[in-house]
Amino acid sequence: MSIQIVGPEIEPRLSWDALTAALEEGHRRPRALIGDTLLKQGQSSLLSRSAWIPGMGIAVKSATVYPGNSAAGLPSVNGAVTLFAEQTGELEALLDFRLVTKWKTAGDSLLAAKKLARPDSRVILLVGAGSVARSMVEAYGAAFPGAQFIVWNRTAEGARKFAAEVPFMTITHDLAGAAAQADIICTATMSTEPLIKGEWLSPGTHLDLIGAYTPEMREVDDKALQRARLFVDARETTLHDIGELKIPIERGVIADADIIADFYDLASGRFNRQSASEITIAKNGGGAHLDLMTARYILSVAHGR
Repeated sequence: MSIQIVGPEIEPRLSWDALTAALEEGHRRPRALIGDTLLKQGQSSLLSRSAWIPGMGIAVKSATVYPGNSAAGLPSVNGAVTLFAEQTGELEALLDFRLVTKWKTAGDSLLAAKKLARPDSRVILLVGAGSVARSMVEAYGAAFPGAQFIVWNRTAEGARKFAAEVPFMTITHDLAGAAAQADIICTATMSTEPLIKGEWLSPGTHLDLIGAYTPEMREVDDKALQRARLFVDARETTLHDIGELKIPIERGVIADADIIADFYDLASGRFNRQSASEITIAKNGGGAHLDLMTARYILSVAHGR
């Protein structure tokens, strides 16, 4: 079997709509087997996340994190996604780590927004001005053409640089006011303390929570969770592993049963908005099964399908 190598040069051929369709189709298959390993040597580490889905094969996404690289002008995070054939287990493809991560992360939240945000959403607030927020401008733009983007960032300089790259982007220093007028709020920060307060939210708002990924991290407060209908991409990787839900569940603020659906409930229709006035929250927890689905989509494009 020849091994396909797929790099960032394929990106112009990718489609956000096609990716979300592929993610939805992937969740009609049986639930993935997933596993993570973490190795550390001093300040450096190797994180590997693997997934096996019947009919889709196996993906292993490995990332090395070397904080000292920045002093030498090198990327601190490097990695690759390897795909193995379902029937034989042979190595099938190597895909660019950053390409898969970008499209997986943004596609995850875009799929949730397509199901939960109001179709007439026009004001999108981005909380954080890093690379994920940049990806979300592309992704949301595919589903909500003509939307107005507003950015809030902890540092004014970060917001200014971000806004300079996006036509018609508005910078705000009033997070509460911007949250109140937003139709969609996307959080992509490294915060360990809630930034968005439930009392700020207007009826009909949808929130995509991306940033929190450790047991200590949170981006919205308890009241926001209590006011909203709650959804996740995967119960297995979010409820008891990420502080956004883990902490309020342990405190009794919400319960496991308050999570209405994950992506495996898409086919049943449970992952949906029920009224124009309800507030919805979707927690993007990621997971190697989403990397596998995204990598399979990218490989299919590389093969001309």
